[in-house]
Amino acid sequence: MDRSPMLEHFAEELRLARAAAGMTQAMLAEAINYSQPMVTKIETCERRPSLDFARRCDRVFDTDGRFARIQKRISQEILVQYFREWAGVEQEAKALRSFQPTYVPGLLQTEAYARAVFSGPGLLAAEQVEEQVTTRLDRQEILTRPKPPLLAFVLDEYVLRRPIGGMAVMREQLLHLVKVGTSVPQVKIHLVPASAGAYAGLDGPFVLATPPSGEPVVFFEGHWHGQMDDRPEFVNHMIDVWETIRSVALPHQQSLDLIAEVAETWT
Repeated sequence: MDRSPMLEHFAEELRLARAAAGMTQAMLAEAINYSQPMVTKIETCERRPSLDFARRCDRVFDTDGRFARIQKRISQEILVQYFREWAGVEQEAKALRSFQPTYVPGLLQTEAYARAVFSGPGLLAAEQVEEQVTTRLDRQEILTRPKPPLLAFVLDEYVLRRPIGGMAVMREQLLHLVKVGTSVPQVKIHLVPASAGAYAGLDGPFVLATPPSGEPVVFFEGHWHGQMDDRPEFVNHMIDVWETIRSVALPHQQSLDLIAEVAETWT
């Protein structure tokens, strides 16, 4: 793993805080409910800290969010260049409308499913896979913050049946969708049933973001590139596409029922 300046900064601050508190690595590990080897790897820059790890350190050392702020800077360094601007828009949006016909959207992925998505093609080294998994899970913070945005997800039914990561991973992932859709009022999940046949979404995935002020923007992500567009005529067209897709999708509760039903087939 490349030792970025922010990663080294986090490791140094962690060592200093631990020393000032008179704590060994084992003592810190116990206090934050992580393993000692994990603490060691983070202090030696062998692993990147998760947002959860950083927040627990802030609580133990009473550092007023210092470690969480450094960790977020590290996550920004890990994101590929084209995604960085969109990641900021995503975090600030008051509403997100996401359509995904191929796999579970990143904001709803479990750790095991995300790892399977990144490792499956065999194009990333193990370290890179773990970096991307951690970054993806960190983005999901918007689901649990005090005032999350309104989040609407439309998935093609085939997403539930594409075997990613094996049967146990798929079952866990689908049950996670049901849990999030049931427990987070701001999240609505809809499925386009296989019986829909040809529909507007077959042209590919996209996300519409409504910022706190101003007009919506649309984002398309490719393999090594991404496109964010705020041209009114283009955004309005994609809103029409979204509404067309939504019109053939099942209602939220009916979608959750189908997801739960398919989850039981992954056993």
